[in-house]
Amino acid sequence: MLLREIAHSRTGDKGNRSIISVIAYDIKDFPRIEAEVTAERVKILYQDLVKGHVERFVMPQIGALNFVLHDALGGGVTTSLALDAHGKSLSSAILSLQID
Repeated sequence: MLLREIAHSRTGDKGNRSIISVIAYDIKDFPRIEAEVTAERVKILYQDLVKGHVERFVMPQIGALNFVLHDALGGGVTTSLALDAHGKSLSSAILSLQID
């Protein structure tokens, strides 16, 4: 199953960091999401973009994970030549993760 079947995502940015949230549609699916969507998997998924480390923050009360991707936006919005300098399309990519 694809992550998008049980969760949605939002993104933001701060300087050269991309922030990606994964939010369960139904709180009962959150334990599966928490177990399978790790910082390591996110780092591998975005390995061509993320030059720094990936931090994961767990928010079980709202059924969400928050990832901070360091050194991920080519220097940040004002200095990057990337087509998506804010990293908004990164939320779509995370939802393509295959989960059991």
